[in-house]
Amino acid sequence: MKADELVAVSTSLGGDFKSIEPHLIRLEKHLTLRTYLAGYTLSEIDSKIWLAIKSNRVAVSFVRKGSYPNLHRWFTYVEQVHPEIQAEVKAADSARKAKVQAASRAGASYNLALQETDKGVVTRFLPEPSGYLHIGHAKAALLSDYFAHQAYNGTLRLRLDDTNPSKEKEEYQDAIIEDLALMGIKPDVVTYTSDYFDHLYDTCLGLIKAGHAYADDTDVETMRDERGKGIASKRRDRTVEENLAIFDEMKNGTEEGLKNCIRAKISVDNPNKAMRDPVIYRCNPKDPHHRTGTKWKMYPTYDLACPVVDSLEGVTHALRSTEYTDRNPQFQWFLDTLKLRQVYMWDFARMNFIRTFLSKRKLAKLVDTGRVWGWDDPRMPTIRGIRRRGMTIPALRDFILKQGPSRNVVSMDWASFWATNKKEIDPVAPRHTAIVKKDHVRVAIMGDEAPAEPRTEDKPLHPKNPAVGTKKVAFSKELIIDQADAKSFKDDEEITLMQWGNAVVRAVASGDPITSLTCELNLKGDVRATEKKVTWLSTQGQNLVDAELWDFDYLITKDKLEEDDDLEQFLNPVTATMEEAFCDEGVAKLKKDDIIQLERRGYYRVDKGYNEGDEKKVVLFCIPTGKNK
Repeated sequence: MKADELVAVSTSLGGDFKSIEPHLIRLEKHLTLRTYLAGYTLSEIDSKIWLAIKSNRVAVSFVRKGSYPNLHRWFTYVEQVHPEIQAEVKAADSARKAKVQAASRAGASYNLALQETDKGVVTRFLPEPSGYLHIGHAKAALLSDYFAHQAYNGTLRLRLDDTNPSKEKEEYQDAIIEDLALMGIKPDVVTYTSDYFDHLYDTCLGLIKAGHAYADDTDVETMRDERGKGIASKRRDRTVEENLAIFDEMKNGTEEGLKNCIRAKISVDNPNKAMRDPVIYRCNPKDPHHRTGTKWKMYPTYDLACPVVDSLEGVTHALRSTEYTDRNPQFQWFLDTLKLRQVYMWDFARMNFIRTFLSKRKLAKLVDTGRVWGWDDPRMPTIRGIRRRGMTIPALRDFILKQGPSRNVVSMDWASFWATNKKEIDPVAPRHTAIVKKDHVRVAIMGDEAPAEPRTEDKPLHPKNPAVGTKKVAFSKELIIDQADAKSFKDDEEITLMQWGNAVVRAVASGDPITSLTCELNLKGDVRATEKKVTWLSTQGQNLVDAELWDFDYLITKDKLEEDDDLEQFLNPVTATMEEAFCDEGVAKLKKDDIIQLERRGYYRVDKGYNEGDEKKVVLFCIPTGKNK
């Protein structure tokens, strides 16, 4: 091999066995009658390739087994004769430990003592492309990313588990990849379970031939009942030949094949019901697969595909939520029975929030029936939904990583989630003003200090952060304020007009609602002495901006929705409210996704800018802060 070919190999040893095998074979041939890859001493390319193999658990496993004698000889020789090459490995390990300790100090324990991390760490995120990512997925993705890229100098694989064409769409697949990017997660490799359909078919064939799987045409209800009671299926003792014949019928989608599924022959009455002969292959001839089309009439289930493909792809540590804990012995059974490379499991508690459900089936029902605007509706617990509500990505990452990989299952209040976000946005959110249109009150300003003509002044957009910039504030004799403020005033009461100064209420029009009042400016008054600080807008000297102020409530009325609860009974009848408002002129410059604070109202995310779309108005979504819903 030439020098440039060796350099190319050094950057191609980070994948699974299937992708690196050709490179290992080339290295094996190259090392015939050679002590080093290049020259007669340890070269830079020797170091690069040795470290690349050392950091890939799949590669190092095959090399140490002696599958490639020349490569094994070279690898062992370099390890023994050149201890300095391991300094980089040790430095990376020290850096990893420091990161783990830092994360633990931040609020969660990351000292999990993951097995054999010295041989390399490969994690995976394994979503099914049957819906958009929700807050529960975010934890799995961020923890897998953390252990691969922060705690260890490892690899994160994204594998889309596309084994059920009835539920999956390319739209969901693309959205998952986009949402991960939004969260700052960059997988090193993207694959699909469907990449391995041929291999999984051969695997199932091998299980049947070895007597470890059988075809079963028991109906769904009876099978569920028999598994629950620990009763053997009447088809459990079919012959290998009969099972193989039916598996072929399933493959061809015949009438006989469609009646059957394939079950792993593990146990009939194991106390762990996940071990009771799980289904590992089932037919689905009606729905074309979004990647493989109509090639297959049957598909592997998660229970078979997960351990097989994890092992094949070189995954070292599979992190998944505690709802899968009962399946861990089943996962291990497949590894042992199929003599596959070991994959270590770690279970963490999924994030549960009060008055929130994460079932994709139930969320899809809300979308399909028009109860919400879509998967990115700000009331939805999807990544897109909470981002549209105003959650920032740094706050999302910070909140989830502080929960850590604990196995303790808790139902959290959204308050702490949004309080984390407030810490992120408060120091940088520009301040603006809005007055509700309905029953707004006109204020006439009088007195010697009243401006003769409308004028504007530059005022800071943020009271504590000059870097946020300035805005134009208009002053004139004609203002508008909110009805609620006007109703609270007493005659001759001194109030403070925020960002202007004090004024004395001289006359309030009778009637309900109040339509107008008069104030006399008293700019020498002490703003600290007044009880009421009032937001206002000048109707002269600026062009007021039309706005919609939206607020949202929980989708359901029950703190925890049980699996058998009827969703319809617990749906909140009113979950969105909107008020029309006037905003200061500076709001017209805002763009979609900007986050602001409306004085005395709260934080808002811009869902539509003034110049976006046909209607000249701004649409603002209220962002919770932890003090309210």
